[in-house]
Amino acid sequence: MSKKMEKKYIPLATFFAESTINELTLTYTAMENIIGQQLPNAAYLNSSWWKKTKPPALHFQAWTESDYHVKEIELGRSVTFAKTSDSLFEVHSGNKTEEILIIRPVDLEDARSIITLHSAIDAESDFMMFGKDERKMTVQGIRKRIGEWKRSLNSGMFVAILNGEFAGFVVLNGGTAPRSKHRAALVIGVLSAYYGKNVGTSLMKKAESFAHEVEIQRIELTVVENNERAIALYKKMGYNIEGTRPHSLKIDDQFVNELYMGKII
Repeated sequence: MSKKMEKKYIPLATFFAESTINELTLTYTAMENIIGQQLPNAAYLNSSWWKKTKPPALHFQAWTESDYHVKEIELGRSVTFAKTSDSLFEVHSGNKTEEILIIRPVDLEDARSIITLHSAIDAESDFMMFGKDERKMTVQGIRKRIGEWKRSLNSGMFVAILNGEFAGFVVLNGGTAPRSKHRAALVIGVLSAYYGKNVGTSLMKKAESFAHEVEIQRIELTVVENNERAIALYKKMGYNIEGTRPHSLKIDDQFVNELYMGKII
């Protein structure tokens, strides 16, 4: 990948690099979800922006370096990309079934999508800290929190984008005191529609990779004791049960216990 390509297009380049489909159509929304920013006005107004293949603009390298070219454009709606050399690649007739997962740091432009994602997960799960419509979020508040994560030396949030759609998130909050900077608390959420698609595992791996980068040596979390799916994931990732928090949450007027789990990395 060219080092001259704008940094924001790297996730899109990763998407195309992982695609084995000869032809695919991406909506503008899907591409903006992948890169975490709005496409420039020129992408909405001029077909020529998509047809560029020469400097000084280098955004086109996101797809051309994976041997794709722009086949069809519906300005403001979608773009169809096709392999330049079909004969070199296996043909996939069911091209809408391929699943391409991108894990990237959250960006300021994701604020509204993060609110939607949190709200959807809270509404369908009995295992989050907040239930349906209980979490009070504003775009300004979320943008402020994202800014704090981006400035932090040992905390961060990452989002999972599957085929251009937000599928889940993971947050790693590092300790602030000198004696606790080596540890971090992890929170993860995945939409049920994306269960079994490697989203949770990929998010956990990304959190661990980030932890290594910022010299975090211990990751800890809590989980409702009957959340069998989550516990199985954490155990698969090497987390151990370290204790129990009796009556730590009250869900549907019933007290429930949480488990402490942790991992030395």
